Amino acid sequence: MHDNAKGSLLMVGAMIGFTVNDAIIKVIGGHIPLFQMVFLRGIPATLFLLLLAWRMGILRVQAPVRDWALALLRAVMEVGAAYFFISALLRMELANVTAVLQVLPLSVALGAALVFREPLGWRRVLAILIGFCGVMLIVRPGPDGFTEQSIFALIAVALVTIRDLASRRMSKAMPSIMGAAISSAAVGLAAGLASLSEPWVAMTSSDFAYLGAAAIVVALAYLCSVMAMRVGEITFIAPFRYSGLIAALIIGFLVFGDWPDGVTLLGAAIVVATGLFTLYRESVARRKPQPSE
Repeated sequence: MHDNAKGSLLMVGAMIGFTVNDAIIKVIGGHIPLFQMVFLRGIPATLFLLLLAWRMGILRVQAPVRDWALALLRAVMEVGAAYFFISALLRMELANVTAVLQVLPLSVALGAALVFREPLGWRRVLAILIGFCGVMLIVRPGPDGFTEQSIFALIAVALVTIRDLASRRMSKAMPSIMGAAISSAAVGLAAGLASLSEPWVAMTSSDFAYLGAAAIVVALAYLCSVMAMRVGEITFIAPFRYSGLIAALIIGFLVFGDWPDGVTLLGAAIVVATGLFTLYRESVARRKPQPSE
């Protein structure tokens, strides 16, 4: 199979895995405290990633201090993003909160231009602005302003954007799988400490089964996403991230009986279209030493 085809399938697998994990968390999140749930999920997920790093022979990392500082920043952002995203997920429809996350390619492109001075032509700036208008159609602030869950989803997007920008500045001396393992461990540790401030609830065998499945699925999703970035062309593979939205629509309808209204679907379509255009313009810019935009 061609490398681009392999990378595309791996990316689709990663997005489906993340969406299935979100659905499982949403199913059991109604009766299990947030921090308890994230902590118990994080233990097997982190162990899986560390075992994978050990099998790959990269458990001992010889990276410069700058990479470790960026990995720490990435982990802190991951902790905040996990809290705000899961908090929004428990209150919003699965497809809606997933649709908000589809703005990430746009926000990362804008952040890279503002922070790293990466070139950003007027076409991509216009696409980013239109994409954010699509997000507004999804979250739709009412007369009293944004709902709490909408704000949480947008904060999660902002934190993940910073996380991805930090990842961009990490050298190849820091393996991707170790960056994921560090972030997973940080999220689990933070949730474990936070869980001490709230009473734990007794869990049934089905709850443990759900959490175990979530841990396995999210760990495999991490693995697929790392492998996808190492196979084929990134600009070819990146658009397949949007398969997560399709998975969220299907799973949300089959499991929760939710289907977004027309305005939300329109907003999601705008976000996806502008994201694909931004990725296309980025590929054009990479092919031309001095792109004319």
